[in-house]
Amino acid sequence: MERMAWKGRIKPGCKAEYIRRHNEIWPEMVEVLKSAGICNYTIFAAGEELFGYYECEKAWPSPSRPRQTARWWTAGTNT
Repeated sequence: MERMAWKGRIKPGCKAEYIRRHNEIWPEMVEVLKSAGICNYTIFAAGEELFGYYECEKAWPSPSRPRQTARWWTAGTNT
């Protein structure tokens, strides 16, 4: 199992929207993560800085991102 981490940043003034969107994760996005073998996914926020961690049983990300993942990223372009 691979352990993966990433770092990111929330656009200034968008933290409340970021939290709202991540509290309401789409069921199809949960299924995409599960089907990719991703588990123990956690995102930590410190101010506007983000740190994410997950474990993966399969190679991720795939060369062609699933439609649901692309839709999730597109929906969050303002945060």
